[in-house]
Amino acid sequence: MTSAKSSFGTLLQLGDAGSPEAFTTVAEVLDITGPQLSHDTEEVTSHSSPNAWEEFIATIGRSGEVTFDINLIPGHATQDETTGLVSLAYSGATRNWRLVLSATGKRWAFAALVSGFEGSSPVVGAQRASVTLKISGRPTLEAV
Repeated sequence: MTSAKSSFGTLLQLGDAGSPEAFTTVAEVLDITGPQLSHDTEEVTSHSSPNAWEEFIATIGRSGEVTFDINLIPGHATQDETTGLVSLAYSGATRNWRLVLSATGKRWAFAALVSGFEGSSPVVGAQRASVTLKISGRPTLEAV
């Protein structure tokens, strides 16, 4: 039997930068991708590398992005131009975020800025937006 978990009910939460910080769930989030964890590498192959095979070391860690789509609700406080995603896209401000994984008892915590916000208004379909968060620093996976 599989140990796979459903991702339904995953929450993306935005911190208010207060002290203590309060987090609010972003309204009507659809598919979420990320964070992307990787390392740059440096080749360190030398004349004494075993069996004449290339060798590498890890250098800078990269935190990547979190991307997600939303059902666009322009007047909602988590999406609007005053306090929400549009406001953060305008300002470039870095805020704290949490991605709460519904069935695992874990969450990703990270600081990020809204580096992309692209609205969509199809003839047939709902108004949506695609949002990109650029993570700054190392995201942590922690117990809820």
